[in-house]
Amino acid sequence: MKRSLPLLACTLLAGSSVVAKERSTFKYTAPPDGERPVIVDAVIAPQGSDFAMRLRFDKEPWGEECKNRCSNATLLIDADSSKQTGLKLAAGAPGNGADLAVIIQGVREYATESGKGAKNWLRVKVRLLNSEPSSVDDGELLAELSHKHDTDRIQSDGKTVYLLIDSTHPSIPAGRKARVVYQPPGGKPIQATVTGLIGGGGSKGNVKIFKDGNWGKAPKADP
Repeated sequence: MKRSLPLLACTLLAGSSVVAKERSTFKYTAPPDGERPVIVDAVIAPQGSDFAMRLRFDKEPWGEECKNRCSNATLLIDADSSKQTGLKLAAGAPGNGADLAVIIQGVREYATESGKGAKNWLRVKVRLLNSEPSSVDDGELLAELSHKHDTDRIQSDGKTVYLLIDSTHPSIPAGRKARVVYQPPGGKPIQATVTGLIGGGGSKGNVKIFKDGNWGKAPKADP
């Protein structure tokens, strides 16, 4: 399945006029026998009041290729890098303190009418995790995005997914630093620290995934 995407500027900025080399927030080596697509390279950083993400999977996260075994990846964001707020798990769990859960799912729905094939799409759910939830499913659903209807927030191109996650909800804390946690299936949790929503320093540490209403893709963003 081919999905086209207009040119996208996906570069990290080191200053208002200097473009720095793009740096991955984290990388992961996928096992060769994995059943579902997993994130193998991620760039995550603030873009204005959003968290912007470029996520590369080891194989296409949705569509005919993965059929019923498409992506079901969850990223946890601790927006203020504090375990005093947010998700409450077992003592020492990396996800403790997470304020947002971003769930990227490849969805396949079989048509009920005869003669029509299955429908496939990419869905992203965003859940708010205040101090009450003890699991991601307990969080308040803030947004449910589809690549078909929310093209200003979600785009995909082959193995790569581009997201803008709105972080303006009053219950989402902001800090100079934020943590990202990814739990690959059967692997150890991956943790990374990124610039927070009030990280300061102008555009330093920020990412440009969406600009002037247009998506585009830099050469280095190719899967």
